[in-house]
Amino acid sequence: MTKPLSRTDKEIAEIYSRHIRTVYRVCFAYMKNTADTEDAVQDTFVKMIRYSAAFESEEHEKAWLIRTASNVCKDILKAWWRRRENLEDYEQLYGTEGIEVDDTLKVVMGLPDKYKTVVYLYYYEGYTSVEIAEILHKPQSTIRNYLHEARNVLREQLGSDF
Repeated sequence: MTKPLSRTDKEIAEIYSRHIRTVYRVCFAYMKNTADTEDAVQDTFVKMIRYSAAFESEEHEKAWLIRTASNVCKDILKAWWRRRENLEDYEQLYGTEGIEVDDTLKVVMGLPDKYKTVVYLYYYEGYTSVEIAEILHKPQSTIRNYLHEARNVLREQLGSDF
């Protein structure tokens, strides 16, 4: 016997349209190719459909989706058959309007996952370090440390362009 859905089709469609771009970009930051990114996005939204608890707000909804997308991607990357693709696929993002892949973005995408996620949420999504700590369930000091270390790596790799 299946559990009844707590959300209507309309609510699911609204959540999807509000957050598809963010979820897609978070997934792409991990997966680095469109096919795997699309699979991860789909898995993320399937988990959201099955999640029966109500979201407190749109921010809670967005934070939950980002956290779930990160976990889905990490699970996929752990698989033995996983292989990484080229960053050039990023230029053909589905459903995005003119995201330009420049040297800075290429360096950011090459950061270790713990830095890449924090840098993405901070600089591209506009979250504060306190909000990122809540989303990723990590201490605020850890997030600030990740940002500091990531900036040092970016400064070293980009030089004056940073």
